[in-house]
Amino acid sequence: MSDYPWYGLAEGDDLHQGDLVFGCPFEYVESSGQADRSNFNVVVVSQSCDLAHEKLEMVQVCPFWDLEKLATDMEYFRGKRGREEIRRGNLPGYHLLNRCTLAELPTGLLIVDFRAQFAISRPKLQSLAAEQKPRLRLLPPYREHLAQALARFYMRVGLPVDIPAF
Repeated sequence: MSDYPWYGLAEGDDLHQGDLVFGCPFEYVESSGQADRSNFNVVVVSQSCDLAHEKLEMVQVCPFWDLEKLATDMEYFRGKRGREEIRRGNLPGYHLLNRCTLAELPTGLLIVDFRAQFAISRPKLQSLAAEQKPRLRLLPPYREHLAQALARFYMRVGLPVDIPAF
């Protein structure tokens, strides 16, 4: 089997679906009413065509974490079963991205969290992206695989009564 590249390198402020941006700010209001801010590593999930034609004021992004770091906080990802379930795509709220082996920006296995999707202004994200030289960009077909997984997460339908087991 040949090695099929997952990632390429990008520079500048042009954004594409599948771009990885580090240290993206997220501002939110805690349950106490206090405003707070955190920074997340994110992957762009808005469509590239909408970004290229500047049809979006806000860009949709999802945070991602290194699998090993996330496993320290979530016991399920420490074991073989949890890791295999995410690899197979059986956890709709999450998506697994392969390691990046590019010498410029190596990573471990990455987990994208669809449940924590948020929006950031296009100009702010473009500015952050331009500062990161180079940055990682998911390549086809892995970019489309990410988009398909996000679509499956949002298109789930819970039935009030399911067909009984055989």
